[in-house]
Amino acid sequence: MELYIYGTGCGAGELIDSGLDLAQVRAFVESAPQPGARFLGRPVISTEELSGRDYDLLLVTSRDVPAIARRCEAAGIEKDRVLYLKNHFTLTDRNPSYEKAASVLPKAVLKLLQSPPKIIKNAPWEASQLLPADVLENDYVRVKTLEALCLRLSDVPGAAAELGVYQGAFARCINALLPDRRLYLFDSFEGFDCREALREKALRPLGQGFLESHKNTSAESVLRILPHPEQAVLMPGLFPASLNGLEERFALVSLDVDLEESTLAGLRYFYPRLSPGGYLLLHDYHSPKLPGVRAALDRYEAELGRRLPAVPLCDANGSLILPV
Repeated sequence: MELYIYGTGCGAGELIDSGLDLAQVRAFVESAPQPGARFLGRPVISTEELSGRDYDLLLVTSRDVPAIARRCEAAGIEKDRVLYLKNHFTLTDRNPSYEKAASVLPKAVLKLLQSPPKIIKNAPWEASQLLPADVLENDYVRVKTLEALCLRLSDVPGAAAELGVYQGAFARCINALLPDRRLYLFDSFEGFDCREALREKALRPLGQGFLESHKNTSAESVLRILPHPEQAVLMPGLFPASLNGLEERFALVSLDVDLEESTLAGLRYFYPRLSPGGYLLLHDYHSPKLPGVRAALDRYEAELGRRLPAVPLCDANGSLILPV
């Protein structure tokens, strides 16, 4: 059975790490791939190149389902060969049956795809229209909680920051909700630093797909999606060296670096610099795939000699809010 996977981001990487046999994957597909591009050792081709090939299934892991559906239709790709995945690989209603998938995918992977997302879809206040629809769909609880927190920051001084930006989806939300705040964005903007990734991988099982997929970003692509890019200050490099002597107070900080040492460095720098009434959002705290995040907070609390006040979220990756 031969597969193609649409997308080279986290969705594709996690799908491979979930148990899908990479040997089944002939190539990955993007709308406008760079010449000679490869992902996980496989070529990356365009939608048009795919249309003339013979295969069993195209798995779409990108979030922009409507645009990809239109692109596939324009390229003449048969609908019954396309499987659209979202919300951590849940099969969407564009796939009325699992018959084709069941004939191609391993049972363990199919079971994962069929697990429905368990999130609340209604907030008790009117939508602000500021939050992008694709981000809301991907992790509703997390981004609506961000909106609720931002509503309480009007009298809290300080900038906003995110450590661990990846493709900028959450930074875009922060920038939209806090348009008058300076937004510091800390990231390598080219994936995990190999030194820390290797150290973490030696301690815990990080899949190659997970590591490879985070290379799919750049500083330029992040700036392009920000609604107020003039407020953004890019701080590229490995944290905390990337601080370059920065001293600032913060009203809101998103900490989303997945690995233990960078998470600990972020807590050490940002938490003492939060203004009273501010918040630090620690992503992936309850994620079983990334136990280094929890280990980092345990180490930081041990250094302080006290347990920090915290509010857990029921979002997709188990975030933790640390208020001050």
